[in-house]
Amino acid sequence: MHDHGVIDERLIGALHVRGLSRSGFDQELAAQHVSYQIGTLASLLEGRFEGDASIAELLEHGDLGIGTVAQLAGELIVIEGSAYVVDGEGKVHLVPPHTTTPFAVVSRFLPGAPQGIEGPIDLDALLSVLHELTDQSGPVCALRIDGKFTHLRLRSVSPRTPPFASLVEATRAQSVFDLPATTGSLVGFRFPELAAGLEVPGFHLHFISDDRRHGGHVLNLELARGIISIDGGDQLHVELPEGVDLGVPGSVDSSEIEEAEGRASS
Repeated sequence: MHDHGVIDERLIGALHVRGLSRSGFDQELAAQHVSYQIGTLASLLEGRFEGDASIAELLEHGDLGIGTVAQLAGELIVIEGSAYVVDGEGKVHLVPPHTTTPFAVVSRFLPGAPQGIEGPIDLDALLSVLHELTDQSGPVCALRIDGKFTHLRLRSVSPRTPPFASLVEATRAQSVFDLPATTGSLVGFRFPELAAGLEVPGFHLHFISDDRRHGGHVLNLELARGIISIDGGDQLHVELPEGVDLGVPGSVDSSEIEEAEGRASS
């Protein structure tokens, strides 16, 4: 099956999903307004933390994105074509090109007209604004929000060692840290609820500071002011490691996703 470029094509609501083998993914040229993903959320939840595609291969398909790296060794942020990982202490490092990723999604970011936003505004209020702005942009939206933040609550994780536990077990040992006033960027995606298990449904945001010293998965925030940029589309192309398939959308327990994402406590 993995000798063929196209493994599976599905329509999940209004989202067109194409599953690709490793070779098919490598050979596919990146297109505008298409999101490219390594692995699936379901496989990550099961504890498949190594991955078979490299960060270099991921960056061939997009210049903005989020995810993690092999052994669940931190939170991945791709911005302006560079890949960074936030370690368990909240410090940011450039990712070596040969590093593999079990789960990441990127896009060649070509947003429409930017939208200014004035705070103070917390995460829930920001997500309400983003819902309004993304509803007309397509089922999958890549997002970037540049701004001044008066506070951020972030998390990251430290590397796991085999045998790997589930993602939920791993994130129970997460590190949570607070940043005072800083400037930086929120990077992330919005996926439809029907994509649960394939991807994180709703909004999934990571932060990186302008000085590239601090970052992490966003649990809460207060935004003083910012600029929102959105790139919408209706296609997701997924590289599927050996033994991983697209699965059945919606088959993953939503409470498991919420716990892994830190939503239950944010």
